[in-house]
Amino acid sequence: MATLIEVHPTHPQPRRIAEIVEEIRRGGLIAYPTDSSYAFGCHIGDKHAIDRIRSIRKTDKHHNFTLVCSDLSEISTYARVDNWAYRLLRSLTPGPYTFILQATRLVPKRLQNPKRRTIGLRVPDHPVVQAILKELGEPIMSSTLMLPGADLPLNDAFEIEEKIGDRIEMIVDAGPAGIEPTSVIDLSGGSVRILREGRGDVSSLR
Repeated sequence: MATLIEVHPTHPQPRRIAEIVEEIRRGGLIAYPTDSSYAFGCHIGDKHAIDRIRSIRKTDKHHNFTLVCSDLSEISTYARVDNWAYRLLRSLTPGPYTFILQATRLVPKRLQNPKRRTIGLRVPDHPVVQAILKELGEPIMSSTLMLPGADLPLNDAFEIEEKIGDRIEMIVDAGPAGIEPTSVIDLSGGSVRILREGRGDVSSLR
């Protein structure tokens, strides 16, 4: 069964953050809260963990993963960002938005959209996630914790433990997260396309 680790939602304890990061580094699959909903998280490019997420969610190889980054400088490492797109990113991050951008060569091909060579990136506004990212020193590979047939992502650590605790290594309990996924904004084609309207306000982008 997964280890359930309690973390303070606004002042995460460094020792517990270090435990979470150690689990990620050794290939563990975790469930953790973000500023939109709970998500799966694993080490970037960990094929085994990524395959396990696909198995739990029952998605195919075309399922889009997201790189969760600590700030805009990390985004520019993994994606090509034009000046106009950078200004938009700066105005909306950190926050509950996922941006689709052209991937750089640092992104493993199996994580990119196979046809468009794009990747989803986001900078969440959540103290626990930011603490994990700072300790880890690189992005987390992430996917919304949505189970097959569900309309909403799981929101409670004990419910996550009950339903998939035998299929992941760690559950980060920082209290309930939201139940609305991020807004998804495609910037890869030289303009703004709203692919999904979620928790992030996109009214100014229409």
